Amino acid sequence: MTARKTYDVAVIGAGVFGAWTAYHLAKSGGSVALLDAYGPANSRASSGGESRIIRMGYGSDDIYTRWSLRALPRWKEIFAQAGRPELFQPTGVLWIAHDKYPYAMDTLTALQDHNIPHERLSLLGLRKHYSQIAFDDNAWGILEPESGVLMARRAVQTVVEEAQKIGVQYRAASALAPLGEGRVASIMTTHGENISAGAFVYACGPWLAKLFPDLLGTRIFVSRQEIIFFGIPQGEIQFGRSTLPTWLYLKDEFYGVPDLENRGLKVADDHHGAPVDPDTQSRVASVAAVEAAREFVARRFPALKNAPVVETRVCQYESTSNGDFLIDQHPDFTNVWLVGGGSGHGFKHGPSVGEYVTARVMQSSAAENEVAPRFSLATKQTTQNRAIH
Repeated sequence: MTARKTYDVAVIGAGVFGAWTAYHLAKSGGSVALLDAYGPANSRASSGGESRIIRMGYGSDDIYTRWSLRALPRWKEIFAQAGRPELFQPTGVLWIAHDKYPYAMDTLTALQDHNIPHERLSLLGLRKHYSQIAFDDNAWGILEPESGVLMARRAVQTVVEEAQKIGVQYRAASALAPLGEGRVASIMTTHGENISAGAFVYACGPWLAKLFPDLLGTRIFVSRQEIIFFGIPQGEIQFGRSTLPTWLYLKDEFYGVPDLENRGLKVADDHHGAPVDPDTQSRVASVAAVEAAREFVARRFPALKNAPVVETRVCQYESTSNGDFLIDQHPDFTNVWLVGGGSGHGFKHGPSVGEYVTARVMQSSAAENEVAPRFSLATKQTTQNRAIH
């Protein structure tokens, strides 16, 4: 009889955080199992869907600017390695601000401090270069020309495929929470399989609160988020990547992506939606969400006022109280790690999160110890006061 394999680390959740964590653990020489209940970047996951923005600006939150800077070349490297360079679309990212909006002013300072290519645009410059957008008279902008869009679902699946090439063992399985306390030797799946490992990383996004309800049920806020794609008029090119960057309209708290792969203009409301269960929430966009997006488009993209809705997506944010990530040991288990709280902005940081978690699990001096308190469980409150965008 063959002895049951014991892994160095088992990673539960093959979304962007889990996939990159498994990849970096394997690159560090560990034997790694990667589990997911529904499959990498599945339609229920926060890492699913067509696209995610990667931008460097983060106001005064320097850690996220630094992590974005580190993440983008790693995304490009793994796409090139896999022969999939198109999974990063260099659309540029346009911040649209008003007056002396503090977040935008802090972003401008951070881009300057880190020598990140950018251009400040006056109202005249905005109207000259982006006539397809209706700007208020007090608007101004910041363009990050080297930022852009990650093709989310395929990007995560590519990371998992590349991880398997270097030894990660992926398996479709729904893992249960550990039992008891102290050091965990193994965990069970819902089908009765026993997974043995030296350490366990739970990177399962909106399912963290379901697996650890007593600990995280009031500290992870899972909200419904709806995304609408508007069809582009026949023969129209002003909404494509060559003429329209990815954009964030700070005043309205909407963001969007140009017409990539002929899918239409992506429009998303960044306000937090209603609380939902990722397993059971309807994935059909609501009438209210479509109408809110239509109203926004009519005001800001008047040429698309009567454009048809050609696709919709429904996913979720899983937010912490202020939007900082959760990366910490479970208080009851010495070898169980909790990784999540992407909070609607985490996707881009996947490579940096994976590196950081690997350093923490492997107890490497490479871990950024100054951010450990910020990502700790102790800082996660039970009421929301969003500060990170």
